[in-house]
Amino acid sequence: METKEIHISDYNYELADKRIAKYPMAERDHSKLLIYHHGKVGEDVFYNLPQHLPAKALMVFNNTKVIQARLHFRKVNASGEHAGALIEVFLLEPAEPADYEQMFQMRERCSWLCLIGNQKKWKEGALTRELVVSGKKLVLKATRKGEHGTSQWIDFEWDGDVPFADIIDVVGELPIPPYLNRETQESDKTTYQTVYSKIKGSVAAPTAGLHFTERVLADLDAHGIEREELTLHVGAGTFRPVKSETIGEHPMHTEYIAVRRHTIERLIAYDGQAIAVGTTSVRTLESLYYMGLKVMENPDLPEEQLHVNQWEPYDGRGKKEEVREVLQALLDWMDRHALTVLHSSTQIIIAPGYDYHIVKMLVTNFHQPQSTLLLLVSAFVRGDWRRIYDYALSHDFRFLSYGDSSLLIP
Repeated sequence: METKEIHISDYNYELADKRIAKYPMAERDHSKLLIYHHGKVGEDVFYNLPQHLPAKALMVFNNTKVIQARLHFRKVNASGEHAGALIEVFLLEPAEPADYEQMFQMRERCSWLCLIGNQKKWKEGALTRELVVSGKKLVLKATRKGEHGTSQWIDFEWDGDVPFADIIDVVGELPIPPYLNRETQESDKTTYQTVYSKIKGSVAAPTAGLHFTERVLADLDAHGIEREELTLHVGAGTFRPVKSETIGEHPMHTEYIAVRRHTIERLIAYDGQAIAVGTTSVRTLESLYYMGLKVMENPDLPEEQLHVNQWEPYDGRGKKEEVREVLQALLDWMDRHALTVLHSSTQIIIAPGYDYHIVKMLVTNFHQPQSTLLLLVSAFVRGDWRRIYDYALSHDFRFLSYGDSSLLIP
């Protein structure tokens, strides 16, 4: 069966609400760790992870940081008071400027692509909210400029000389996953971030990384495992269900990545092989391979054309190319463009039929039924996902973002 003809209903399993972890463990690294090793399934505690990994391996982490992306405004009523309908403006991705780092430093104005909650109540006019940032009183104004695909283009303006990053830290709310069915709590600001998060931009956490503590990271170092970081900003599309009967009809969301030159050098030094922490690291690493193929075919390719399209990996290209050669071509391309960091985007969908090139081991949580993330896992373990999930369900593993994790070695 061709990948596009896969029926998503074949990737279903019964996930009772009681299986979904609503809160994290009191100690991150005390979560359970399922171990799938060459077809054998067992378990341990997460803080023992380094003992199950080969020495002198390369482990890659996603260092994105979740932003407080939910902004709430009250409409002005007939009396001129902010006591009308509650409108939620959910920040999806920067529009103007489009660069994440530049966006968070913007002062006075910026624009985002957003989702609007209770949109029917916002028919016209701007929304405003008074707030205090760094001791300064200011007014944040949101104006709707029109539709942009499935989202809305929103212009923000404010009258204080403070960066937008400070504004959302004050007025925004951390967007925990919808399937937790609860309000965001103060503790989520810490527990829904990895201990190594650095680069602001995600609206959902790379949850496989939530289990790591400084103790586990130090133990990785002691075991001779080298650590590298990259950045993929996780979009709201990660929660988008597959509504089509076959996955060929499912539009994959685009996510933005940044990879340092040094990280690609280390991948080459490790013969193009890595242990990925989380599906976001997988998507980034595997996308690098296809970016490298592009520049091998066109050494003068402009940066904006590096984007990896959804079905690009399935067109038969590059299966005979050595990973090191492909990554070296990408490194050479960066040198020609005097780039120390590669900025691009990916829409890659990884499903059964996909050939993994870089990722040899995977640390990941347990994912929703009929999701693209479950397809990715199935592709990685060569279709043996159901035995893994049956074990987790029958051995009281906790599921989804705040749940337990697994180490997959196919």
